[in-house]
Amino acid sequence: MTTIPNSDAQVPDRVAIVTGGGSGMGAATSRLLARNGARVLVADLNAEQGSAVVDEIVADGGQAAFTRVDVSNEDDVAGMVATAVEKWGRLDWAVNNAALPPDSAPIVDLDIATFDRIVAVNLRAVALCLKHELRQMVTQRSGSIVNLGSVSSVKARAHNSAYVATKHGVVGLTKTAALEHGRDQIRVNAVLPGGIDTPMIRAVREASGVTPPDEFGLSLFGRLGTPEEVAEACLWLCTDRSSYVTGHSLAVDAGFLAR
Repeated sequence: MTTIPNSDAQVPDRVAIVTGGGSGMGAATSRLLARNGARVLVADLNAEQGSAVVDEIVADGGQAAFTRVDVSNEDDVAGMVATAVEKWGRLDWAVNNAALPPDSAPIVDLDIATFDRIVAVNLRAVALCLKHELRQMVTQRSGSIVNLGSVSSVKARAHNSAYVATKHGVVGLTKTAALEHGRDQIRVNAVLPGGIDTPMIRAVREASGVTPPDEFGLSLFGRLGTPEEVAEACLWLCTDRSSYVTGHSLAVDAGFLAR
């Protein structure tokens, strides 16, 4: 008889890493995982922002710690995973959220330095995180990883060639990792946010000169989403509530991809 995992939302003693956990969707996800009983390693390049999120979690009665990490650097990524394991003994969940904003030039005007930097943070870093997170989870024969893609993982936008290419690649990495590690009882999924009200998208909107979200073309609801709405999707994919889901890309996009 097959045993179905407990679907209780409260998950005491789970250990999680959230990259880019110091702001936006990463901060919201860090707070939500901690509020649901996980011990969270908030990983971010910005020590001030990351530490502030940890302070919020601790003040709210949760458990968290900060580690400074450049996700495009393999030594930093390996150290990040080692820090979680040394502090709490294991790694149950990982949310690979850190990313740079979209580029904004046509391909004929491609700046290769910008392209390379976006690839390093938005794609290469996800591969590095998967490599080291999976190594730990294989020893446990359990774990759940959520990679943050984008609606740009499915649908291209002009003048965002590097960003679109990397976000398409995140879905490819997600599916490959799911195929390779299903027998290890490790699940790997992706969340594809649409227009979410984060500092990143505010900067993109200001640069484009477009402010109303319906004109920006990202929502059927006439509003931007909240980081907390993305965090809820990440929590569901981490927990055993989604125990039969792997290799999947879940759009949190107010119907943008339905157009």
